[in-house]
Amino acid sequence: MDSISENSRYKLLGFENSKGLAVIMIVSTGKIKKVKLDELLRSEIGDDLSRSEIKSVYRKFYSDGVALTAYEINDRHEKSWMIYVALNLLLFALYMFTNIAATKLVYVESIDVVVTPGVFLYPLTFLIVDMLNEFYGLRLARKAILFAFASNALIIFLLSFTSYLPGLSGWKLDTPYSEVMTHVSSVLVASSVSFIFSEYVNSYLLSKIKELTNARLLFLRVFLSTFFAVIIDSFIFCFVAFYGTMTSAEILNIIYIQIAIKMCFAVLNVFPAYGARSLFKRYVAGTKIA
Repeated sequence: MDSISENSRYKLLGFENSKGLAVIMIVSTGKIKKVKLDELLRSEIGDDLSRSEIKSVYRKFYSDGVALTAYEINDRHEKSWMIYVALNLLLFALYMFTNIAATKLVYVESIDVVVTPGVFLYPLTFLIVDMLNEFYGLRLARKAILFAFASNALIIFLLSFTSYLPGLSGWKLDTPYSEVMTHVSSVLVASSVSFIFSEYVNSYLLSKIKELTNARLLFLRVFLSTFFAVIIDSFIFCFVAFYGTMTSAEILNIIYIQIAIKMCFAVLNVFPAYGARSLFKRYVAGTKIA
């Protein structure tokens, strides 16, 4: 029990030297609160902080705000925030690839199913959002979702604009390009709607289950949050993207196949979630796992 347990409710972000305040994040909601150092050490918040965070608080308290720490608000832990940026970029890259690849339908003759190439990688976006929730809280996870959504909206606009540009005379790919871009734009619109709804549901359920279980049972919150998000995402995306070009029966068949495949990945996501949390706490947060 001497080892560092996971922060279940609060996380230390930094300090405000001029006022002698500690900047605390409520893990379940991502909200920020500022607490005087002496009050923090006497409150329940201090009981929830990890050993390295408590050391930082005591160092700051007894040094009267002179000593620098890894959580200094003006000099934040660079490795931690670089990982946040990397996760944002990875979420955006996977999101865009799966959306553009969704314009091609693949028929797997051996099992007689039709899928899109992105169906095998899209569940990883839920894992990334789960990791963002786990490491940085609901508020910053939602900022990452909005970043990916806004970037997607910009790409939709740019791709749609290129379709109206005059093509080179005699260029054989002009018409096929316009047709593909039109289809890509419609798919990106569908994915934007499904993405924002499913990822918000995923992030909310993850943080709520984490709060209810007192940050225990990681496998349960990863699986349940992904389970409902996958269903919402598949229904919204397929009907918006393919309605009018395929029959309802064909669309439903694609939806069922996508849900089945994504749910398999939802189960597999549990293992990298544990591994990522362990690595983050060991090499980034500066704590050790029991």
